[in-house]
Amino acid sequence: MSKRTSEDFSNAIEIPDPNELESVDDEEEVHEGSKEPDSKESAAGGGDDFMHTDDFRRLFVQFVMPDTLVSMRWLDKKWRKVVEKKLIEFEEDEPFGGIIVHGGNNISYDEAYYGARKFRMEQVTKVVFLLNTTKVGDHVFWGAKNLISIDLPVGISSIGDCSFLGCNSLKVVTFPKSLTIIGRFSFQYCSSLESVDLFHTKVQELGVNAFHQCTSLKSMKIPDSLQKLGNHVFYRSLKLVPSEIRTSDNNAVVAYLRSIQ
Repeated sequence: MSKRTSEDFSNAIEIPDPNELESVDDEEEVHEGSKEPDSKESAAGGGDDFMHTDDFRRLFVQFVMPDTLVSMRWLDKKWRKVVEKKLIEFEEDEPFGGIIVHGGNNISYDEAYYGARKFRMEQVTKVVFLLNTTKVGDHVFWGAKNLISIDLPVGISSIGDCSFLGCNSLKVVTFPKSLTIIGRFSFQYCSSLESVDLFHTKVQELGVNAFHQCTSLKSMKIPDSLQKLGNHVFYRSLKLVPSEIRTSDNNAVVAYLRSIQ
């Protein structure tokens, strides 16, 4: 995984510049209850092994706050080095408890639909996007049925195929102005989604069945930039597109959506 830079994007992890951190003696920075790591377990040695344990991941989750920037100044310097490295090299797209970290990678259909990952995704309630993420990967949030809202950061230009398929508690999605493509089946079966505002975006394409069976969807604002609709984008989303309009007739669908926004 490539090294991320530290820029201010909302809903993203901020990795502090070690050169800007206050220089304080380790003894003064160690807090009650923390144990100073043995010299053999520094960030250059055994600390790397610790980063792959569940104990570290629990520590990591405690101060990853998706709606705010992460502050690590309270950590003593030895632990700070370990954490900074993990923030840069964190294994993406592996759900842990209620949090998943995403940087744009795709997940295969088999990985998303079968095996242990499917059940871990059901626990996810928070998403943290790594800095400089430019897309939402295919299948990556499939089945996150307890995910209620998501704020896609500026810089994301595409949402992959089946990205949010089956997120049936998802009510609110904030789309960035940089968005140009929403992939196939991306929000299929998002039965709690009530409104979609793409008016401020640069979206040019909505993929096949992108909002298929979004049974609560009743408001959709589309931008002037929209050029292409796949077949049945709004199939069985009857609160938005009434049954008398065939969802395979893209011209009729677009004309109707423009008339009601």
